[in-house]
Amino acid sequence: MKKTIFAIASVIGLSISGAALAQDLDFATLDADVSGGVSLTELQVALPDITEEDFASYDADASGELSEDELAAVAGADAGADAMSVEGEMDAEAPVAQ
Repeated sequence: MKKTIFAIASVIGLSISGAALAQDLDFATLDADVSGGVSLTELQVALPDITEEDFASYDADASGELSEDELAAVAGADAGADAMSVEGEMDAEAPVAQ
């Protein structure tokens, strides 16, 4: 019973953190130099684990900065990664039927 409660609490906590992350990816806030785009350095303030390769994959027009639409894709992809992580954790915690 305690494992089930812990698993449910973990899922809720991770879901909330994914929503909070999406809020942290506010374009105007991240565009610290007000250049009209978010650079890798600016994005790493909110998402320190983003690599150059990740950034390049989101920079669809290869401009070196993310537009508002490209940043929205990052927020969606990161939220999706959180959801996949949560699903994987739940599967690992699930009891095996015999």
